[in-house]
Amino acid sequence: MKQKPMYPSLVLRAGLRFGACVLVLGLTACASPGYRAPVEDRKAVVTAARPAATTAPATGTTAGTVPAAEGSALKPPPPGIENAGKPGYYTVRPGDTLIRVGLDNGQNWRDIARWNGLDNPNIIEVGQVLRVVTPSVDPSAVVARPVAAAGRVENRPLDGVAVPAAAAAAAAAAAAPSAGAEAVAASAPIAAGPRDPEGEPNWMWPAAGPVATGFDELKSKGLAITGKAGDPVLAAADGRVVYAGAGLRGYGNLVIVKHNATYLTAYAHNQTLLVKEDQAVRRGQKIAEMGNSDADRVQLHFEIRRQGKPVDPARLLPVR
Repeated sequence: MKQKPMYPSLVLRAGLRFGACVLVLGLTACASPGYRAPVEDRKAVVTAARPAATTAPATGTTAGTVPAAEGSALKPPPPGIENAGKPGYYTVRPGDTLIRVGLDNGQNWRDIARWNGLDNPNIIEVGQVLRVVTPSVDPSAVVARPVAAAGRVENRPLDGVAVPAAAAAAAAAAAAPSAGAEAVAASAPIAAGPRDPEGEPNWMWPAAGPVATGFDELKSKGLAITGKAGDPVLAAADGRVVYAGAGLRGYGNLVIVKHNATYLTAYAHNQTLLVKEDQAVRRGQKIAEMGNSDADRVQLHFEIRRQGKPVDPARLLPVR
């Protein structure tokens, strides 16, 4: 009897063995460290996309549509926000310091810190609302008098004796009796507006040098008086020092004197300060030496602020 060849069974066995090897090799390749499974790739994509969800929304959307991250707390509103926009209150802007707030509102920065219960006066935040009038004053009753209402305050002699308007007119009439009533009226000083209850300061020039730059409410906010390094800088009127230091950018070594409830004066770019905060000063007292701190030349930058608003010192100082 003729025996049948075994080739088909051998081929079948070889095929099965080859398929098993291919399956084993495939599983081994899947477990290799160099292989990144699609599931891992998806995780990587999701992880990379998460920060983008917390960035600022595109134009036309609102920040409120982006959900907050889990576990994060909403930032509380700035202190005093309930008083925003009310008279007698000031909303802190970017770049503000308490010294700047005091200067712009005609107040001692230490008083503002006390009125607002600031534990650290060096820390104020944008949007914070500060009380800038004394607690004994009703903020709603505070109405800043416009600078124009003051008119041109009469110039006073350097000896400190003020000449009343009526006396000046009478003296002019005696000196030129033929000039007539019109000439007498023209010689009288322009009437001043409402005066501070503490009295108008008896102004004098704070330095002897020439004026290099006049007043500009938007730019200089005061007068630039030139001189030599070390020239004396004098208090323009009686008052009390509310700041002495270099903490206000653009002013260098600065002295600020508060004269009454209405007026402050500022003396900037000094090379040496000779007074301290809370020190009483007299009109004509040397309070600093002229310099060029935070300036490109030796000069005194001098400001007069009426209720925090810069006014032209040349309209208040005596005629030289």
